[in-house]
Amino acid sequence: MKVKTILVSQPEPSSDKSPYSKLLDKHKLTLHFRPFIHVEGLDAKEVRQQKIDFNNFQNIVLTSRNAVDHFFRLCKEMRFTVPDSTKYFCQSEAVAFYLQKYVVYRKRKIYVGEKKIEDLEAVFKKFNKETFLFPTSDMLSQDVPDFLDKANLNWQRAILYRTVVSDLSDLRDVYYDILVFFSPSGIESLFKNFPDFKQNDTRIAVYGNSTIEAAELANLRIDIKAPTPETPSMTMAIEKYIELVN
Repeated sequence: MKVKTILVSQPEPSSDKSPYSKLLDKHKLTLHFRPFIHVEGLDAKEVRQQKIDFNNFQNIVLTSRNAVDHFFRLCKEMRFTVPDSTKYFCQSEAVAFYLQKYVVYRKRKIYVGEKKIEDLEAVFKKFNKETFLFPTSDMLSQDVPDFLDKANLNWQRAILYRTVVSDLSDLRDVYYDILVFFSPSGIESLFKNFPDFKQNDTRIAVYGNSTIEAAELANLRIDIKAPTPETPSMTMAIEKYIELVN
């Protein structure tokens, strides 16, 4: 069956130069974006209940823009002024660049990995006698905690925000040829909103091994997978599929 409509379970890209724009123009599709999950911040009381005191940490480990936003939001809410001496360990350039929203680079010590927190292993070792705060969501894979433990760092996790299923009830009678997912939470949201969901002719596109696993556990038929050596991005995978079926 031909593909005419696609729903991507993420916020709409802010740039009109997004790969989705090219896909849309090239194949004359109807393409909608809708986050299936969203983030809600914890308040200061909930953070204190975790026995977290920002004064006790010399370093901050940041793996996402959400972590950056909610750390500084809570600093403001708790009237905590981050010392100029605080060092930031950012998992990627994207996170480090986003950090500039809150700090002046030339006045701060910021260490940046290429893509993984392991890229900073040598730098972590230089400061292994110091304390590290790791701001996270309530949902967390074990990769970073395992690395921090392996590096013998004195670190503490701070849950500063939570991932929540979005209300999609307005989509109950709306059908798309392809649904695109990027996380297990997106799959969970689909079935929490529509417990009686039947896939029928709907094609499912998934990105990443954990999302593939979640889709399989939910007994969904996966028609499009990324990344692969031939299609490293989701848009490339979708385009390859559309060229095949259209």
